[in-house]
Amino acid sequence: MPIGPSPSPALPEPLLRIIEARHHDPFEVLGSHRQDDGTATVHAFLPQAERARINEAGIDLERIPGTDLFAWEGPADQLAQHSHYRVTWYDRQGRVESRCDPYTFGPQLGDFDLHLFGEGRHWHAYRFLGSHRRTVDGVEGFQFAVWAPGAHRVSVIGDFNNWDGRAHPMRVRGGSGVWELFIPDLTPGTLYKYELRDGGGNVHVKIDPYANAFQERPDNACILTAPSSYRWGDAEWLAARAKRDWQHSPISVYEIHLGSWQREADGSFLNYREIAKRLAAYCTEMGFNYVELLPVTEHPLDASWGYQATGYFAPTARFGAPDDFRAFVDELHKHDIGVLLDWVPAHFPRDTTALAKYDGTALYEHADPRQGEHKDWGTLIFNYGRHEVKNFLLSSALYWLAEYHIDGLRVDAVASMLYLDYSREDGEWIPNKYGGNENLDAVDFLRQLNTVTHEQHPGSLMVAEESTSWPQVSRPTYLGGLGFSMKWNMGWMHDTLSYMEKDPIYRHYHHDLLTFGLLYAFTENFVLPFSHDEVVHGKKSMLDKMPGDAWQKFASLRLLYTFMFTYPGKKLLFQGCEFGQGQEWNFDAEADWYLLERPQHQGIKQIVRDLNQLYQAHPALHEVDFDSAGFEWIDCHDSSQSVLSYLRKSKDGKQIVCCAFNFTPVPRENYRIGVPLPGYYREAMNSDAELYGGSNVGNRGGVHAEPVSWMGRPNSIPLALPPLAGVVMVHEPEVDAAAETADTPTATAEGAAAAAPRGSAASPGAAAGSDADAGADPDATPG
Repeated sequence: MPIGPSPSPALPEPLLRIIEARHHDPFEVLGSHRQDDGTATVHAFLPQAERARINEAGIDLERIPGTDLFAWEGPADQLAQHSHYRVTWYDRQGRVESRCDPYTFGPQLGDFDLHLFGEGRHWHAYRFLGSHRRTVDGVEGFQFAVWAPGAHRVSVIGDFNNWDGRAHPMRVRGGSGVWELFIPDLTPGTLYKYELRDGGGNVHVKIDPYANAFQERPDNACILTAPSSYRWGDAEWLAARAKRDWQHSPISVYEIHLGSWQREADGSFLNYREIAKRLAAYCTEMGFNYVELLPVTEHPLDASWGYQATGYFAPTARFGAPDDFRAFVDELHKHDIGVLLDWVPAHFPRDTTALAKYDGTALYEHADPRQGEHKDWGTLIFNYGRHEVKNFLLSSALYWLAEYHIDGLRVDAVASMLYLDYSREDGEWIPNKYGGNENLDAVDFLRQLNTVTHEQHPGSLMVAEESTSWPQVSRPTYLGGLGFSMKWNMGWMHDTLSYMEKDPIYRHYHHDLLTFGLLYAFTENFVLPFSHDEVVHGKKSMLDKMPGDAWQKFASLRLLYTFMFTYPGKKLLFQGCEFGQGQEWNFDAEADWYLLERPQHQGIKQIVRDLNQLYQAHPALHEVDFDSAGFEWIDCHDSSQSVLSYLRKSKDGKQIVCCAFNFTPVPRENYRIGVPLPGYYREAMNSDAELYGGSNVGNRGGVHAEPVSWMGRPNSIPLALPPLAGVVMVHEPEVDAAAETADTPTATAEGAAAAAPRGSAASPGAAAGSDADAGADPDATPG
């Protein structure tokens, strides 16, 4: 704080408190005040000023000796026509400043807004808190408002007042804890923060929690913004989204980190608009119909990937301005691609300029570290029981949905919110009022969050990253659920990757890792995630997780993706996984796109594209993802050969898709599986196709069912199961076998069919002397 002249101790106490920046109600002193005797007084605190005057009235203000406080007293009539007068002052260099006095304006915030905010029911608190361009009584400026009930004084500071906390102290609105001030003549682009004096006399400089834009790190000042003039072009998309039956539609999500997906040639970041053009084209090519962004809420540390946010109402400045991010979302919508945003209400960083001890007290967090600290992450936990904190988070969620047309939020670390003893030892947590470990305030908050977002933004998706067995995460709140649209299936992900990481020779001992998930697959609306968390911190890339030599690694990855895209649940892949990224994800460099110069990686990219097309083209693979009616085991017991087979069925039951997977490098000829209907079963996908880099063991385009009872079914088909591969057979009406096998099938938009004769040469990874002609146990029944 700039140091001014030493004030005289003889000054009245109210004036001393203004000069020393400790007055809780500056409007009591500053501005003009009419007296009962017909006179008026004017006080203006003007650091750096040599002399000052009121323009309209031609009144010269006199400095109070030894201070930067200027005053005038005289007939009230001289100010009668100038309720919002301008003060002009001259500094020591003779420079002139002229501004309308902010202390001539009355309170601007409505009592109803403050009432709703105090009750935690103001869904759009960001519309009155923060900074907003306003015209008041014909005077343009910016309205500021901040919640800081523990502060004894709050000031707006910025480049317009030399960051001097004495210059623009705010008024507090009764017991609401909200401070406000209208400052005339400010323009967009101006930098600002808040300076707060706590009960102990300590001064804190803080960002605006509701700021809409920030400087690019390492600078962190807030930026005044004008109301957006961006013209959206996605009205049709939003209307269609509101009517979309998303539960029975294909959802394939491409998860990306904007700072490391692609970069400029010199390694610098791309702008939101350029990323959007490239990303829309790429997702269209690959068949992804949603993108999910790692957090773009403003954050100071790149290495946090955005998960330690400080600006809950501002897209990060790393990639452009707020309207650039609007253009990003708009561009993707124009290509029929939805946008999901990772959103982090579970914790926030300890940065001294942000939310931590905002007004000198534990305001947004719990005071007790047993409730308020995440020791694992070095962060603080929101106090969900405090109405204003809950309102802050609810408003943030609705802000992204309303102001940026985001199609949904993936809520991070939900498990850490639900459990009071999350990652804590005995004695390190406080039970709830019933003696349990459930965070009842967090549960209420999440239910309210999901209820309000779904009501106000129909068709929006709320997705939980929740890794425990908490019941009914994705069930409606009126049934006792948390109300999320979907939940990440972390159990399936961990079990499947654990299985795939094992050497094929040992997999038959762990067959249950693949089958156990079906015991709970329909208890929630699940997303199958291979996310960023699985390819960092020594966990290896998806490709490098696979055992064996190079051929087996690529074959296993193709097999894994085929299994994923046919398994019940919506799909999610992180950037780089779709082409077999070689190294772990590095947030500080773009993905290894150069690998696409190599055929093996081209094969991974091709099969992901074809699997997306297959998944979206066949209702049986997406219509009944959340109900057991869409799935049926053919055989889940063949652990000795590490083979799985199952049926996927459409909503009307008319389309049948048979899926069979061989998790060993041993090709299996004439592997017979039971099927429900006679007819022809076309091979719509074979992950061993030569097109993908496979050995081309296949079924010559398809097979006819035979009236041979097998596995409790009246019909069966003999398959050639390629090594480390999956095949997808689509049931079709009976057709002439000769016509069907006359042409060699090729890769199509819905998937590549293997063209080689059944039983062609095994892969380089195939074991010699195998029992390749062994079929499944005919007496096996579905589990």
